[in-house]
Amino acid sequence: MIREKTNRRNGTDRPMLGVPQLAERLGTSERFVRRLIGERRIPFHKVGKYVRFDQAAVDDWIARGRVEAMR
Repeated sequence: MIREKTNRRNGTDRPMLGVPQLAERLGTSERFVRRLIGERRIPFHKVGKYVRFDQAAVDDWIARGRVEAMR
């Protein structure tokens, strides 16, 4: 089992997300998350051979992708 590391930047102690956790949070498949990684469309960190996501960076990425409704 992989033990998640914590992100202490900005004084937070929130765990970094792995691919399965991010897929669940976004409501998508792990394959889609891996495609985002391969296309460099989402911010991520490489920790050895593992890919991890900072929760605050993911929140910012989601907010930047917001499309306002047209009237």
